[in-house]
Amino acid sequence: MSIISIIVATDEQGAIGKDRQLLWHLPRDLKHFKEITTGHTVIMGRKTFESLPGGALPNRRNIVLSADPDRHYAHCDLYRSLQEALIACEQEEEVFIIGGASVYRQAMAIAGKMYLTRVHHTYAEADAFFPPFTAEAWTETARQDFPPDDKNPYAHTFFTYVRKNNGYSDTAKKN
Repeated sequence: MSIISIIVATDEQGAIGKDRQLLWHLPRDLKHFKEITTGHTVIMGRKTFESLPGGALPNRRNIVLSADPDRHYAHCDLYRSLQEALIACEQEEEVFIIGGASVYRQAMAIAGKMYLTRVHHTYAEADAFFPPFTAEAWTETARQDFPPDDKNPYAHTFFTYVRKNNGYSDTAKKN
C-alpha cells in the first residue's frame, strides 16, 4: 500500500493560487518540490495540469483527474476519480497529491504525510485555498526555516507532517 502524501505551498491564510496560477515565485520551493516528487507519481486535477507551463512534469508519472473520459493529455494517465487513481498506484511506495484545491480537499481524509511550504506572507487577492487542517491530527517531523534572499522574496518554512495513528513506524515518520 502506498503512502499518500500531499505536497502544497500556502500563504499564512492557506491561499494557494489566483486565476489558476501560483501567487509567488520561490525558486527554493520549486527545487524542494522537484527533489521530493521526482521519480514518483503525482496526482492532480485537470485545472492544475492545464496551469502547468510545460505540460507533464518530467521524470514523474503524471496522473490527471477529469470526469471527461474523452480528454487526453500527452505523457499523462487520466482517471475519473482520486479513488481510481490511487487504486492504480497501490504498488508504489509514495504517491503525491499536488493540487488543486478540490483534490486537496478529497485527499485530506486519506493522506498519511504532508509536505507543507508556508510562505510568510498574505495574499488578499487569492481565490484558491488549501483546506484547513487540525494540527492535533498531525505530528511535525521536520522543519526548515528560510529568510528572504535575492532569489526568494518571502521568508518561508518547509514542514513535514505525518498523520497521527496512521500505522507508520517511527522509521517511516523520519523519512
